[in-house]
Formats: sequence, structure tokens, C-alpha cells
Amino acid sequence: MYDLACDTRLPPLAGVGYKPRHFTDLRAEPGPVKWLEIHAENYMGDGGRPLAQLRALSRDFPISVHGVGLSIGGAAPLDPDHIARLKHLCDWLNPASFSEHLAWSTHGDAYLNDLLPLPYTEDTLACVCAHVDQVQTALNRPLLLENPSSYLAFAESTMEEVDFLAQVARRTGCGLLLDVNNVFVSATNLGTDPVSYIDAFPLDAVGEIHLGGHDEDTDETGAPLLIDAHGSEVVDPVWALYAHTIAAGGPRPTLIEWDNNLPEFAVLRAEAARAEAILTPVAA
Repeated sequence: MYDLACDTRLPPLAGVGYKPRHFTDLRAEPGPVKWLEIHAENYMGDGGRPLAQLRALSRDFPISVHGVGLSIGGAAPLDPDHIARLKHLCDWLNPASFSEHLAWSTHGDAYLNDLLPLPYTEDTLACVCAHVDQVQTALNRPLLLENPSSYLAFAESTMEEVDFLAQVARRTGCGLLLDVNNVFVSATNLGTDPVSYIDAFPLDAVGEIHLGGHDEDTDETGAPLLIDAHGSEVVDPVWALYAHTIAAGGPRPTLIEWDNNLPEFAVLRAEAARAEAILTPVAA
């Protein structure tokens, strides 16, 4: 068990996911953007322009490292080579925060390039806690674990998602990353209430919040189906859910997550300003 749960050095202000095409704009006019997040797997190489730009940005912005490839929820042992590369990145960058997903993405030697959901059972809980402990010990830093976006529910689950996450945080000392868009996507797809989810969430363990866009579709019965796509603006119902979250739990570092169909930096800056407008009155 790690003893520095939710230890984040990110300011409780707005950040954006960093993409190299925005490097010049960030240096020139960041506006309300006070911190940046990177995907760990994009920076595990040796040298080159990506690492040079990241070193330069780290002198001006706190950096959050967000992993997408550890497969924390997988039944197989974690990849020791992946952990070693991740440790090398965190050792030289010394990020303000590190996070990963409550998901699995590997089977045998295959990497599935997706973040797949888990059944919430005692066996799964024990596996996830062991993997979180392993990562926190190897990195010598706390991990924030992110709630997933869901498109179906497992019949064998014996506990609610918020209870599962609370148990992981309690047993391992890790913190939590609350993705508000994921809450809205899952609630729409599964027919549950997103406000009730937030009200039940252990907000005191939250070290970071994510906001992003989603795509709208329908399933074979014509019911709404939302896809967590990270390729558009945050929609108004998610902004309302975020405002409820901040009012309930207080200001938290908040990321605008945009990974596909990248816009001009001015669009990200405007989204960050909208988050700042919700954070600032509560902080004051």
C-alpha cells in the first residue's frame, strides 16, 4: 500500500492535453491553460524532438503523465519492460501527477489498442489492487485511477463501480481521476443517473478531473449510444455535471481532453476558460 494517496502537485486550475502541433501557441499565449497532460506511451523513446519539446514545456508548466497501456485490470501479470520504460520517463520528468485507467488492453502477447471494461467482483478487485500496488512501488509515486466509459454491464458484477473504485483507493492508497464525460457516457448507455453517480463518488480521493467530447449514435433498438471519442467540444450536459461536481467536492485540476480531430489551439483555450469560469468562484 502506498501512503501518499492523491498526492498531486497540479494546481486546481484548467489544463489541456498536449499535442505537438500546439507547441508554439502554448509558448506564445497559453491563456487560462495552467498545466499540461501527456500520454506516457508517446514519450518512452530516447531523444528526438518530442522529448526536447517536453523538456522545454516542463520548465513552464506542471506536467501530468497519463498512461494508456499498463492494462491495470488485466488478469495477466503487468509487463515489466513497460513499467521500466514508464519509470525512466517519470524519473527524469518528475511529473506533477501520474494516472492510468481502470481497464484492460492486453491478452497474451497481443495489445488490443483499446480500454476494455471489467466485471466488478472480489477477484477483479484483488487483481486491480495488486497491480496498482506494483506500479506505485515501482514508480515510487502515487497513481490516480480513472473511471471508465461503459457500453454494457457485466451480469457477474457484485458491486457498483463507485464502490469498487473506493475500495481500490482505500486498499492501495491510490488517488482517483474522475472523468466526468465518462460518467455521462456510461449513465446514458446504461440508463443510470449521472448526478447520483457523482454524489456517491469518493470525491475526497479525486486528484484530477477530465472533460472531453463524445460522439452520439444509436444502438440496434434505436436507443441513444454515446462513444467516448475525445474529438469535439464538451457538451452542455457534461458542463452542468462538472459544475455539480465542483460544487460538491471543491476545485480540482481539470483537463480538457481532446485527442482526435484536433482543433486550433484557440478552441482548446476557450474550453479551458469555460472550466476556469466554473472553478474560480468555488475556489474563491
